[in-house]
Amino acid sequence: MAITSAVCNTFKTEVLRAIHNFTNGGNTFRLALYTDQATLNKSTTQYITANEVANGNGYATKGTALTNVTPALSSDTAVCDFSNISFTSASFTANGCLIFNDTASGDPSVCAIAFGGDKVVTNGTFTIEFPAADASNAILRIA
Repeated sequence: MAITSAVCNTFKTEVLRAIHNFTNGGNTFRLALYTDQATLNKSTTQYITANEVANGNGYATKGTALTNVTPALSSDTAVCDFSNISFTSASFTANGCLIFNDTASGDPSVCAIAFGGDKVVTNGTFTIEFPAADASNAILRIA
């Protein structure tokens, strides 16, 4: 099993069908954390519970809502920025995450993100820092 960073294929067509609304006050997007036993990749179609980090110890099942969702254009690439998120008083191991649309029917996936290995936190704060929202670095880019 593995987590591979990718924009999900279903997301690409769902954008064209107006299923995802990234404008302020639009849909609610969430980030869920997963263990190294999860399989997440471009073929992931929706939020799944299998091999999600266990509820408790600073993490709540289905993750956390992303805030300050900001779509923009960088050069000729559409990008989306999110505020960094933190899980406090945390003790868990995560290997990757899934961003998904919690508002749309079926919780459709947006993208899978591999952390490059297990990330461990013990009685501390687990923070996800999103990179610059530009054509080369943004987590979510449509060229």
